[in-house]
Amino acid sequence: MHIPDTKVALSTASVYPESTSVAFELAEKLGYDGVEVMVWNDPVSQDVEALRRLSDAHRMPILAVHAPCLLITQRVWTTDPWTKLVRARAAAEKLGAGAVVVHPPFRWQRQYARDFVEGIGRMAGETDVRFAVENMYPWRYRDREMLAYAPGWDVTEEEYRHFTIDLSHASTSRIDAMEMVRRMGDRLAHIHLADGSGSGKDEHLIPGRGSQPCAELLEHLARTGFDGHVVLEVNTRRSVSAAEREADLAEALAFTRLHLATPARVR
Repeated sequence: MHIPDTKVALSTASVYPESTSVAFELAEKLGYDGVEVMVWNDPVSQDVEALRRLSDAHRMPILAVHAPCLLITQRVWTTDPWTKLVRARAAAEKLGAGAVVVHPPFRWQRQYARDFVEGIGRMAGETDVRFAVENMYPWRYRDREMLAYAPGWDVTEEEYRHFTIDLSHASTSRIDAMEMVRRMGDRLAHIHLADGSGSGKDEHLIPGRGSQPCAELLEHLARTGFDGHVVLEVNTRRSVSAAEREADLAEALAFTRLHLATPARVR
């Protein structure tokens, strides 16, 4: 049995509404290999020195930084989207993180959207940090779809240097996730592992509790020598206790490590 070197990290978003510091504590306690910091309204997530202290105290390397791209983070680190990306890159470089996760722009960010593909390419050429653009999904209201992202939610339609695939987003999009992985090819640099039931909601279920090919993807990564990180980005907001949240995150880690194991390394 071969266990690949792929590191398995915990996204700090996985403990929401708990704080960034709680994510570091749980990552250490449960045996994760590191964390991905979601930069959001928690002041600690925005403070490089505070993050460095948490990383040192819990012996948890910061493997990735998720730039503040959400609706609720429109005013985090300024309102200018390019400045957010510059700051995310600087944070990743200072913290030793290998990737910055970024969403495509919202359609109403017209100038940003118009320049995004070229601008991301330029920024990616200025650093060793991978700018891994994440697949999103159409927004739905009853039977109507709204295209919320530009150039589009399917990032494989553009010539980005690196991609993040999020299986919960793939579920919400109602697409074949493994087909998207094939289109990404060797530009797939980062994984957001979570499950979904295809309900149209962005569920971020514990892997194995939905219908997405979580196990198949992990086995594919192990066979093909994937050199990025796998990040558990799951929703534990409905946990009735700290113990239940901890159990869910332990289950997610065990599932991931089990399916990353493969009988032999492909040469």
